[in-house]
Amino acid sequence: MRLLKVATCNLNQWAMEFDTNLKNIKESIIKAKEAGAVIRLGPELEITGYGCEDHFLELDTISHAWECLKDLLLGDWTDGILCSFGMPVIKGSERYNCQVLCMNRKIIMIRAKMWLANDGNYRELRWFTAWKQKDQLEEFQLPCDISEALQQKTVPFGYGFMQFLDTAVAAEICEELFTPIPPHTELALNGVEVFMNASGSHHQLRKLDLRIRAFIGATHTRGGVYMYSNHQGCDGGRLYYDGCACVVVNGDVVAQGSQFSLRDVEVVVAQIDLDAVASLRGSISSFQEQASCKRSVASVDVPYKLCRPFNLQMSLSSPLKEIKYHSPEEEIAFGPGCWLWDYLRRSGASGFLLPLSGGADSSSVAGIVGCMCQLVVKEIANGDEQVKADAIRIGHYTDGQFPTDSKEFAKRIFYTVYMGTENSSDATRSRAKLLADEIGSWHLDVSIDTVVSSFLSLFQTLTGKRPRYKVDGGSNSENLGLQNIQARIRMVLAFMLASLLPWVHSKPGFYLVLGSSNVDEGLRGYLTKYDCSSADINPIGSISKQDLRIFLRWAAIHLGFSSLAEIEAAPPTAELEPIRSDYSQLDEVDMGMTYEELSVYGRMRKIFRCGPVSMFKNLCFGWGSKLSPSEVAEKVKHFFKYYSINRHKMTVLTPSYHAESYSPEDNRFDLRQFLYNSRWPYQFRKIDELVNELSVDNGASTSNGVGIVAAGSADPKAGL
Repeated sequence: MRLLKVATCNLNQWAMEFDTNLKNIKESIIKAKEAGAVIRLGPELEITGYGCEDHFLELDTISHAWECLKDLLLGDWTDGILCSFGMPVIKGSERYNCQVLCMNRKIIMIRAKMWLANDGNYRELRWFTAWKQKDQLEEFQLPCDISEALQQKTVPFGYGFMQFLDTAVAAEICEELFTPIPPHTELALNGVEVFMNASGSHHQLRKLDLRIRAFIGATHTRGGVYMYSNHQGCDGGRLYYDGCACVVVNGDVVAQGSQFSLRDVEVVVAQIDLDAVASLRGSISSFQEQASCKRSVASVDVPYKLCRPFNLQMSLSSPLKEIKYHSPEEEIAFGPGCWLWDYLRRSGASGFLLPLSGGADSSSVAGIVGCMCQLVVKEIANGDEQVKADAIRIGHYTDGQFPTDSKEFAKRIFYTVYMGTENSSDATRSRAKLLADEIGSWHLDVSIDTVVSSFLSLFQTLTGKRPRYKVDGGSNSENLGLQNIQARIRMVLAFMLASLLPWVHSKPGFYLVLGSSNVDEGLRGYLTKYDCSSADINPIGSISKQDLRIFLRWAAIHLGFSSLAEIEAAPPTAELEPIRSDYSQLDEVDMGMTYEELSVYGRMRKIFRCGPVSMFKNLCFGWGSKLSPSEVAEKVKHFFKYYSINRHKMTVLTPSYHAESYSPEDNRFDLRQFLYNSRWPYQFRKIDELVNELSVDNGASTSNGVGIVAAGSADPKAGL
């Protein structure tokens, strides 16, 4: 038997914070060594942090990465253990995303990433060059100070693997696993038995199983040990990296780390018998045949053994009985909750302030903050000293005290404020108060009618006119203006309270204002520019209304905030218009579409890249059993009209936690223009022509399930 113990990591790195990153790397190495591991794998670009973005273009960033690597190599950190460190490297005039493979205080080789992530949230081609010389390893001249310190002038650079005396090991970096022809395919045929995948993979609802299936598929038919390491936490941007470091052997997951955690360092260890890999490969005839005519991959000979012989004191890691997957509602609770904690502890703020309306969206945000407080108290009880130190500092605890109760902690770091007007109902006011009591927030109930009246009086003085609501005979312009002034006053008041309430309570610092608009409202533009949806950060800005309602029902039971069940059951309303006996404002009526329909439009527009005509065609199949082509056409036109009219609002959208693949977020993810011809004359004319053709052709099919229709059907969860 060839027994091999390996360690892979979840690390909570912070872009450009080299001290923090180096501390976490060293701690992970200590834990790996204590466990007896001989391979330690860290996440992609772990030394700098993955989310440096245009900082990668600065030579300082590269220099600091080399300085940190030198620190690791001059100490005893790599003694007796193969370590893979992620960092940017400049070779010649090109900048590469690399894994630097080190052992016994030397660099064995530098593996440059060949296929770069360059879609969705990723822009690696903006900062890095893909390595294209796959036929050989080149010699790389180390920087002078590194060369002198290590007494090593050059190292092999490029694409290849390490041939140890008893096994072969190779790196496969993040995106490369998901390419049509991944490197591990030919590496396995070249005898590589251990694959190390360093990743920077963000959380997205319902995404983890895709990742796990890729690891399983990589080794199921060709054998091997697949190690996966990932960042975990908010490293400075909209993304939350969701960890889940794991080890897969011959298609079986034998070790899995957490997906959501407040810990800065988590090390996952597994012990494998590499003879099981050799045995599987020897039993597959097609593998043997393809290996006999393989394309040779360059390698570096390493004169060390990694494996240990048969030893009963070292038990093998068995396949897990169950791979841990969180439900979408758990993901909504834990992902944004952990992201908020990282943002809070790293921003220097003293807490959060949330305009709490008693509706589903703001109540979801409150529930997520409540979940964060519970996670903090739980992690402190589990002995995490870093979380404890951060909580003591943020909560301003003294005399050796620290959080032991989530409600008491929430009272220190979470303000909620209900800003009511004459249009607000007693039901939403009481629901907001009840939820605040359940969470433990410091709650305010204020009326802004006087401020609204002052603005209207000023307007009347300037113009001689006083606007009226639609229900009182006013025009649409008057009605919209009256709604907007309420929303914008709430935004101004929220930021004033966030900056001054700490002063009122003799606390240092400031509070971060939390936004609460969901992804569907952003897509439709159903929010006022610079209203109370404007904030410092928004934990639900990329989560659909449908998923939030599921979360509310779950949180009412599992987080102990029972009032959320009543909030979820209430019809969504902005409460910006007067309530009359025969009229009550409802969101879906105002929008002219349901939230369920919005989810469909959003997925088809973004995920399936449909313009108006393609969306019409597909929805004729998806909704054809209930709606005529002309009715489908009107719905599509209505959506695109308001999407394009309101697209400019996305340019100032509050930075939001990324959780949904159809997010309309303009700054990083959904790169489309914000000035449209909202009449879409060419596209809408084509739709009208198709409607006329279909009305003539009575034999047109309206059945479900053609092309991509199933994924864009009325079921907002279909196709994920």
